Amino acid sequence: MTKKKSPAPKTPTQAENELAPAEVKVEETPFEAVASICSVLVVGLFILTFLAQNFVIPSGSMEKTLLVGDHLVVDRVTLAPVARWMPLLRYREPKRNDIVVFIKPVPDDVDGKPQYLFLVKRLIGEPGDHIHLRNGIVIVNGVAQDQPHAEATTPDNHQDFLDEFPSVPPYPQTGGATEAWAVDFPNHIENGDLVVPPGKYFMMGDHRHDSLDSRFWGFVPRENIVGRPLFNYWSFKTPEDAYEQTGLGHSLAWMGHVAVHFFTETRWARTLHPVR
Repeated sequence: MTKKKSPAPKTPTQAENELAPAEVKVEETPFEAVASICSVLVVGLFILTFLAQNFVIPSGSMEKTLLVGDHLVVDRVTLAPVARWMPLLRYREPKRNDIVVFIKPVPDDVDGKPQYLFLVKRLIGEPGDHIHLRNGIVIVNGVAQDQPHAEATTPDNHQDFLDEFPSVPPYPQTGGATEAWAVDFPNHIENGDLVVPPGKYFMMGDHRHDSLDSRFWGFVPRENIVGRPLFNYWSFKTPEDAYEQTGLGHSLAWMGHVAVHFFTETRWARTLHPVR
């Protein structure tokens, strides 16, 4: 009987070659690289269009709640009209004391062309609310509102139109009130109160004596409400007229100023500060 010869023992190198899978280096094609970049851009565009938006505070109408130079992340979902194609998202109607971003119902004249601006104010009146101000105190449906965030009215800053609203009609010459609102205003007065009509909201800035708001141009339609600010992701000390100046020279000068003073003029205490 012939004995079978045992196979020769394998060297360590041979054993490793049999166990290790063959490594194949696959290079990304130019088409795949472009597709990857496009997918990132599409996701980013979707988020900025439907879910969140960057918003910069350009004026002092909401001080001290929001300052000029605050950069906000705005939630565009919660207050949006209910969408059937995204049934799992949480929706709700705007409510009193919400801070909201909305499209100004009256266009501004910019270089002879109408331009609808985004504004941020506090929601004071919901549909059906009866509103009036007495000595700067907001009274809704007969109840004086506790609003510690609002600028206090004093003998030095008291103005009849702003602090006794609506006892003084908003004539067009009254600090920038619009003619259309001055004409429509009497239709919404009942027993000395301004009554908010269905589908409309009444907005005011927290800096009550430095805010062009619903007292000057009327109600905000529901469809104009864009969202609500969530938090302040960056705040930089900014003059109130900085965003009013235009031109390439000014933009370059401001960018240089920000780069040089980024660490010293950033309001670090307001970073990631929630908006309330």
